[in-house]
Amino acid sequence: MRTIKIIDITLRESSAMRESALTFKEKLEIARGLDRIRVDSIELAPITAGKADQLSNKTIASVVGKGLTACVDVTSDAVEEAWDSIRSAKSPHLNIMAPVSPVQMEFTSHKKAPAMLEAIDAQVKKCRFYCEKVEFSALDATRAEREFLYKALETAVNAGANRITLCDSAGIMLPDEFEAFVKDVLENVPGIGNAELYVEISDEMHMAAACAAAAVRAGAMGIKCTVAPAGYPTLEQVSKFIQTKGEALDIAAGLRVTELSRAVAQLNRLLLTQREETSPFDTGINDSASNVCLSDSDSIADVINVVKQLGYDLSDDDYSKVYEAFKRVAVKKNFVGTRELDVIVASTAMQVPSTYRIVSYVINSGNVITATANLTLEKDGNKLRSVAIGDGPVDAAFLAIEQIIGYHYELDDFQIQTVTEGREAMGSALVKLRANGKIYSGNGISTDIIGASIRAYISALNKIVYEDEV
Repeated sequence: MRTIKIIDITLRESSAMRESALTFKEKLEIARGLDRIRVDSIELAPITAGKADQLSNKTIASVVGKGLTACVDVTSDAVEEAWDSIRSAKSPHLNIMAPVSPVQMEFTSHKKAPAMLEAIDAQVKKCRFYCEKVEFSALDATRAEREFLYKALETAVNAGANRITLCDSAGIMLPDEFEAFVKDVLENVPGIGNAELYVEISDEMHMAAACAAAAVRAGAMGIKCTVAPAGYPTLEQVSKFIQTKGEALDIAAGLRVTELSRAVAQLNRLLLTQREETSPFDTGINDSASNVCLSDSDSIADVINVVKQLGYDLSDDDYSKVYEAFKRVAVKKNFVGTRELDVIVASTAMQVPSTYRIVSYVINSGNVITATANLTLEKDGNKLRSVAIGDGPVDAAFLAIEQIIGYHYELDDFQIQTVTEGREAMGSALVKLRANGKIYSGNGISTDIIGASIRAYISALNKIVYEDEV
């Protein structure tokens, strides 16, 4: 019985599933979920954000128990960086991706056929210098000139590739056509029998799963898929095919089927949940910068640069305080992500006297009533009270604060997370307000997450008021 390998490309293709980029924590959660259901390898996107991507990959490598693949473009100079980011994984792979159709070769790589063959040979050999397991992915293979495709695959195998992936990137073939295509490649490429053959098929005509099944019948050893719909066969579709036709085709897979449905449902919620077009404020919540990871070895200049990317404009004294706090965290955790850096800035930078102070708040919320907030603040000894209705308890509380201060600030970001465990867990909230073209952040901690959110808002508000009065 042949064991069909399942390669998941969700992390590689995540940008096609949702408008906002995955955070560092979300990537880890997805990797852990895929590892639990025992996909044979998890494929990562090419490194584009430098150190941030490398640190993200290294952390994923430390939690994945099976294969991990780093993709590298055929024209990229980042082979060493890609290898270094996954080398600690249990079974690391490097995947050289190269277009092989005439249009794509010139459009994406600006190369003619002879130059592309040279690039494939050089890049595969370079990968083999670092890694024993090297894959070559022939992008847009179904639209390639057949003789050139044979030559490209032969070149990759001779250079050391031990895994070949045929990609129907445009999704132009019917199942019987793709089956014939796979058989044709196996018959006409010298040495390809020494490599495992995989397929990656676009679902442009909603036939990707059927084409993948046909490819397996033709001799393919692996299928690339995604957890959530992203234009490729899904993990559940592939699993269902193997369960249903496995005995008849004498094939099996190592997926943990009993875990599959629950894990897929959890990951789909994470991947397919888009940010609301409207938030507690009509301006919406957005990320000021992509997720960046810093390590203990980063200098104060590196930290300041990321802080500025997040939208903050701090004094030299505050930058020093942020860096000192960053170092304390980085020494213990080895890396500090964007969201943690936000909390560090909120907790250490621009600490000011409290113009507004929370006196009391009463929040009413439930599934059969509209959320309301009854909030009292104190300013200069005067108590100011407001009642507001909102779309949820946090929305109502923030709108009540707006009514008290008589001003609407743009909510740039809002985050909540637990900082301790158990029934009496402490919750941490981060609020980022935009005023006068600058970002002001506040942090609040409480066993009541709504209270933590209110405290975070007031903390950011006090910084705005203080600077306006100076």
